Amino acid sequence: MSLADLKAQLPDYAKDLRLNLESVLSEGGAPGLTNKQIFVIALASAIASRYKPLTAAIAEEAAKYASAEELNGARVAAAIMGMNNIYYRFLHLVEEPEYGTLRAGLRMNAMSNPGGSKVDFELASLAVSAVNGCGMCLESHEKTLRKHGLSAQPIQSAARIAAVIHAAAVALEQADVAG
Repeated sequence: MSLADLKAQLPDYAKDLRLNLESVLSEGGAPGLTNKQIFVIALASAIASRYKPLTAAIAEEAAKYASAEELNGARVAAAIMGMNNIYYRFLHLVEEPEYGTLRAGLRMNAMSNPGGSKVDFELASLAVSAVNGCGMCLESHEKTLRKHGLSAQPIQSAARIAAVIHAAAVALEQADVAG
């Protein structure tokens, strides 16, 4: 199923999501990002949002803008952040300093060479961290992106893409039972 087909399937109560999808998945609606970055971020966000038809449609569209290696970087970001976001959210929410002194013991080798550029990987990781609600990871990725010279605008664009993709995934997945 194509991205256009999925947009058309969004229920009337989610019309704003249809319009927002159209917007954030374009350079005009995602200031500071290239089409490649938009779709790398969108793919990572869709994977994190867990609605297979949307992930498949975005992967198909993303292949028009990004190489296989760059798309693999989006998959790496979704996979690694799926783990890290839970662990680091635990550290943050428990507020017991002793846990922060313990070795995490989680393999994250893929982060050293995820595929594609470091900036694109960080943008995708930030987006997935937004979907998964990990404040520590959001803060870390935002700081890294700033160190790489990005302004607030492209970082906000990545967060907006994550928000819209996640909301669309929920609306599409639940449309048949939500009425």
